[in-house]
Amino acid sequence: MNIFISGLNFKASDEDLKQVFSAYGTVSSAKIITERGTHRSKGYGFVEMPNDAEGNKAINALNGSEHLGRSINVSVARERVEHDRSY
Repeated sequence: MNIFISGLNFKASDEDLKQVFSAYGTVSSAKIITERGTHRSKGYGFVEMPNDAEGNKAINALNGSEHLGRSINVSVARERVEHDRSY
């Protein structure tokens, strides 16, 4: 299950995300999205959990919770849509 997290503190790290979600099950990856040029956090990221039941448990427990002083939003990630840029 791919999980989307927004509202993250800009000081949060991939390891912070992995640690928080590991309390609910196995985490196969955790990645905070950064700006290309500056490598600064954009305030959101993704966590991959192979077990859907554990992923849903994490979403229900962590959505609206506080992490590093900020309220975070946690949900199932939507599939990425490729846009036609041939105009």
